[in-house]
Amino acid sequence: MIDQYEALIQDRSKQIQPANQQITKQASQYWDQIAKPLKSLGKMEELVTKIAGMRETLNIDVSKRALIIMCADNGVVEEGVTQTGQEVTAIVAENFLDEKSCVAIMCKQSNTKICPVDIGMVTDTKRVEKRKVMYGTKNFCKEPAMSRQQAAKAIWYGFEKVQELYEEGYRLIATGEMGIGNTTTSSAVTAVLLQKEVEQVTGRGAGLSQEGLLKKISAIQKGIDLHHPDERDVLDVLSKVGGLDIAGLTGVYLGCAFYRIPAIIDGFISGAAALCASKLNPDTLDYMIASHCSKEAGSQMIIKKLGLDTMIQGDLSLGEGSGGVLLIPILDMATTIFKQMETFDGIAIEAYQPLN
Repeated sequence: MIDQYEALIQDRSKQIQPANQQITKQASQYWDQIAKPLKSLGKMEELVTKIAGMRETLNIDVSKRALIIMCADNGVVEEGVTQTGQEVTAIVAENFLDEKSCVAIMCKQSNTKICPVDIGMVTDTKRVEKRKVMYGTKNFCKEPAMSRQQAAKAIWYGFEKVQELYEEGYRLIATGEMGIGNTTTSSAVTAVLLQKEVEQVTGRGAGLSQEGLLKKISAIQKGIDLHHPDERDVLDVLSKVGGLDIAGLTGVYLGCAFYRIPAIIDGFISGAAALCASKLNPDTLDYMIASHCSKEAGSQMIIKKLGLDTMIQGDLSLGEGSGGVLLIPILDMATTIFKQMETFDGIAIEAYQPLN
């Protein structure tokens, strides 16, 4: 018998509808009426067209937007897979609210609400919103990272956060994360879901030495060999070798698809969560936007598997949602052009014709 959170996830997932392809087509046709050479804004046009289908309107408004940062700790850091300790997670999470971190400064500049969520930090803080499932995961080299019920609960908490923001009028959500050791869990999840060798999807994270990288690969392989996660069962994978931040963001993507809100993928960790969500319901892909491709080894493989195209080629590897927020000013410009620029008819000149 499945627990209440897994049942809720299944129920909401079944209600997700694909993007409206008729509106998508209308948006594409309208771009061709705007007084400029056809397709000359490239991916900016594709981005607006896709969002129109998500929102089922040509009158796109993404002026109220938020960045959800899922913050959690990972027991696998016991294996020496990181440069820093778990105490850093809570410090950085607090800094998000003090506008002292990079992504917090970016959010202020782009008029984006920043929403750090404690979904599983080992340290309690006074100001970070608490939706804590547990005080950090277990070391998956010794035991499952969490129970199946805890993984489901984390997914549901992510869904609920989107619901809350939707009810407050937010119509664009970027995804981010903070958690020491989360590139290790992301590599583990990616290796299983994509059925790749661990070495293929594992990078240096926040700056590991060669010795540290080998430790990281060894730890991931040990966890997979110990628990044999089932690649056909996202909850099984998350509970055995995943992280609470990945699970929470999986719920964010499900929530965005349910409420027809564009969800911006940041880098590797949020990409791993997007992969999880797409396995739960492929229609979630209609609501995902890939901001950039992280330098982490598995990131490009995830984006390719999802069938998405990144907007930014910036060699970014910061995480925290920074790449997603960087995309927002571009999106602002694209939607403003779409709504405000004159059409060929409006300025009484002959429209460009597509080449055969």
